[in-house]
Amino acid sequence: MKNVAVIGAGTMGNGIAHTFAQSGYKVNLIDISSESLERALATIGKNLDRMVAKEKITEADKSNTLGNITTFTEMTEGVKSVDLVVEAATENVDLKLKIFKAINDATNENAILATNTSSISITQIAAVTNRPDKVIGMHFMNPVPVMKLVEIIRGYSTSDEVTNTIMELSKKLGKTPTEVNDYPGFVANRILMPMINEAIITLHEGVAGVEEIDTVMKLGMAHPMGPLQLADFIGLDVCLSILNVLYEGFGNPKYAPCPLLVNMVMAGKKGVKSGEGFYSWTHGTKDLIVSSQFN
Repeated sequence: MKNVAVIGAGTMGNGIAHTFAQSGYKVNLIDISSESLERALATIGKNLDRMVAKEKITEADKSNTLGNITTFTEMTEGVKSVDLVVEAATENVDLKLKIFKAINDATNENAILATNTSSISITQIAAVTNRPDKVIGMHFMNPVPVMKLVEIIRGYSTSDEVTNTIMELSKKLGKTPTEVNDYPGFVANRILMPMINEAIITLHEGVAGVEEIDTVMKLGMAHPMGPLQLADFIGLDVCLSILNVLYEGFGNPKYAPCPLLVNMVMAGKKGVKSGEGFYSWTHGTKDLIVSSQFN
């Protein structure tokens, strides 16, 4: 497996492309927006520069990594000759189903189709293809080049062969793959999102302020980032989408999104990506957060 396509040039997509390219894979990075692709390459270059400055890689490594990435705005062109597709589009089930129908038709029959979804059913996604045995979840963590975990999610029909292939591939990327089964939110977000939601409820009920809540969790529970700061970093819209998947999937009111979260997303306050969430995010502050992850 040498040729990989990554669909989506946003935060997760460019991080996944960076990781594969740095590990020597040829990567087709695909997005409908040429501007998004340009930003993605700039972000990858900046993150590689940080690694060079820390003497974690050389200038030659940086050059080789960038040289391994080719950009496409036409999805069918970008996926037609690859061994693996990793979809990293917005966490929207209708969009993902549409993408998987398209890549099922455009790729060779032996290609593995993976999704970076953080909560949506792999079995549901696989059902729109004619190769459900070759559909699997690869849930990377943000920032992808730094974080070691990859949740490997088997759908109902995912084969042992494909699962083993993706587990071994993840190890070659320097990651620690952990196999989980296909239930809403998998493991990471089934545990994380109720905690974040409870932190928002605690704020909504006036128990404590934003910084106070985060301070308690950072200093009292040894979390590197408070839950409200983490929510901003993940994206409040993404948090809301995942909570909705959990709520709809389990039918349990404990997963119901806090009204404050719903209102903030409706008002366009999505965290770091929009410049405002529970915190105000200037460009410098965002760079500081990202830079610290690459130290």
